[in-house]
Amino acid sequence: MEGIEHRIVSVNGINMHVAEKGQKGPVVLFLHGFPELWYTWRHQIPVFAALGYRAVAPDLRGYGESDAPADADRYTCLHVVGDLVALLDSLGADQAFVVGHDWGALIAWYLCQFRPDRVRAFVSLTVPFRPRHPNMRPIETVRAAFGEEYYMCRFQKPGEIEAEIAIYGTAQVLKKILTDRKPGPPCLPKENPFGITPDASPTLPFWFSEDDLKYYTDKFEQKGFTGGLNYYRALDLNWELTAPWTRAQVKVPVKFIVGDLDMIYTTPGMKEYVHGGGFKNDVPLLEEPVVLEGAAHFINQERAEEVNALIHDFIKKF
Repeated sequence: MEGIEHRIVSVNGINMHVAEKGQKGPVVLFLHGFPELWYTWRHQIPVFAALGYRAVAPDLRGYGESDAPADADRYTCLHVVGDLVALLDSLGADQAFVVGHDWGALIAWYLCQFRPDRVRAFVSLTVPFRPRHPNMRPIETVRAAFGEEYYMCRFQKPGEIEAEIAIYGTAQVLKKILTDRKPGPPCLPKENPFGITPDASPTLPFWFSEDDLKYYTDKFEQKGFTGGLNYYRALDLNWELTAPWTRAQVKVPVKFIVGDLDMIYTTPGMKEYVHGGGFKNDVPLLEEPVVLEGAAHFINQERAEEVNALIHDFIKKF
């Protein structure tokens, strides 16, 4: 963590907090997911700076020390990609290597579609490309497949899941999400959605300390969860806005890395898409996917050294 610089950059009408290290060399743009922060890349930023890159990790809009517009319709893929293009402009970078995890990967897929000229190569952690279905909205689709308790459905009503988080406490909810290793589509029942019991708090894994939990907890207690949840609430609006990109391929070099216990990878139909030819058809420059045995969702933290080596082995080709 030593030597990481923090600053606020004005991008696309908001103030964005950026953590970075390494003033010279190609930019590597690290994009976090939900419910996380720039801090998820604490094992990557110093390593890639030492390798000669300029490692840059923002708090995406709605998170941490970046601005959090109130309305969900200001969290579309166009807004967030606009933030990232403006960030690259502020760095003086015509192009960047992009590494995204979870929602950060999903946003990076949009960046690759909308502005491939700004992406030298992309490493997607845990989230493969999701082609737009021309006839079904995302929430309608997942509700039909997994039911009303599927987490994306449960996140739709403003204020509802925030109130449930408040009942159990920020720290307990974050701990549960970050330590969960249950495969398959994540569902949140109406009764005790996060499965938290006061006398059976999960033990933190070796890769996530009490200090790490405190950093996350402090930031989410200050900012709240609404900004991050608004990305889910804008999913159907994204579907409307991206109609021009229906059946469009992603034509940048891509590496996909996932854990074999990951909740997305183990969702029905996902393995077939990743390994059955569909993924490669949509992303022609996709390299062979890497599946890490025994790893769950937060692989950039859980398997940091291994993931760092895979990222570097890929991007050094370009």
